[in-house]
Amino acid sequence: MTACAIEPAAAQEESFPPPPGLVITVDGAYAARLAGEGDALFPERWTLDGPEPYAVPLPGNQPEEPGTEVQPMGDGRVLIHRLAAGRHAFSLLYPTGPGTGELPLGAVERPDDGTLLRLLPPAPGGERAYALAVGRRSSTVWLVAGGAFGPERVAELPGRCSGGVWLDHTGRMLALDRETGGRTKTVVVDLERGGEVSPLLQIAPDSDDRLLLADPDSGLLIVASDAPSPGAPRLGWGVLGSTLPVRFAECLRMPGCTVTPFAIQPGQVLTPEGCGVALRVDGPFGRWVGVWRPAERQVHAFVAPPGWLPGAGRWTAEGVLLLPYATGEEPCGLARVEAPAAVPVPVPEAVPVLGESPALPVDPAVPADPRAQVDPLSPEAESEGPSEPVTPRPVPLCEAPLGRLVTK
Repeated sequence: MTACAIEPAAAQEESFPPPPGLVITVDGAYAARLAGEGDALFPERWTLDGPEPYAVPLPGNQPEEPGTEVQPMGDGRVLIHRLAAGRHAFSLLYPTGPGTGELPLGAVERPDDGTLLRLLPPAPGGERAYALAVGRRSSTVWLVAGGAFGPERVAELPGRCSGGVWLDHTGRMLALDRETGGRTKTVVVDLERGGEVSPLLQIAPDSDDRLLLADPDSGLLIVASDAPSPGAPRLGWGVLGSTLPVRFAECLRMPGCTVTPFAIQPGQVLTPEGCGVALRVDGPFGRWVGVWRPAERQVHAFVAPPGWLPGAGRWTAEGVLLLPYATGEEPCGLARVEAPAAVPVPVPEAVPVLGESPALPVDPAVPADPRAQVDPLSPEAESEGPSEPVTPRPVPLCEAPLGRLVTK
């Protein structure tokens, strides 16, 4: 592969790429990880919204297994997922003075058909948590925390799904990369409509297209696709609701390196080109952190702090990248990366974001997706208008003309 390798790797476990070293809530208030080494692993909660970050260990009666997952909730409790006695068991952990309190939430039976189950990224709001179970022919989304009666099956899709990206601030629209017929395309699952599925990202009929990151404020999407170079995935970007094609940045092609986007700068409403995107870059000379904006033609390189928990970090709306790290001297640290200021970019009259109809002018040479002209959930598309507000679904990014790519 001449271009950079892009996670996840192609194997059954590709549905669940290695999680970041620290899982952070959407609002950045809390984080959680499996701390310790070897056979002495234990959950640990980080509090990040105070004057200084601090960690609280949450050990149980015995050390945790290496495959145990933890995820912070919005109220400071930590969800833990354990595999025991043929079942996926879920509990909420919380500190109780010198000990650890545990509230069991129930379990999901583990089938004998090779089905894998892992937690999805933290949902907006922090009140609910979801997991994805992937079998040979279908995938199931489970609500594992925040429900009324323990784990609940909320959606089932044909095909093998991977990834998991939230597209809105309410935790309703979930994007998954679904593999059917030997090709992978991104679809949107509406969790408030019984798991209704619609297409989101399908650049070319014979390409593998995955959604890596999304920012609901600006609508910026970071994707991986081999459409411009079959067999060699490249990083590209698009905008939710736009009729413009996905664009692939030439500066993100780094031969011999693995480039993994892990955070998008929030709060940049109507200016997706100015959003900072944080990149984890692993290459022959070590690991470093990159910062890139779609409006720029270069990646700014930064040395990762010692003890950085790989793939973990978040942006502030002001453009500061926060990188959590843990060392022997400082077991709970947060490094600040002052990224270069965004280059001013011309702002069109209207840049569509999630919840709006397409508003960007369409290049006459770019064939627009006819489905992009009417939002299927808008009142105009209903024969009988709904009496209550509805959330419009994202417009699919498809039929991008690869012969005239815009590269930056």
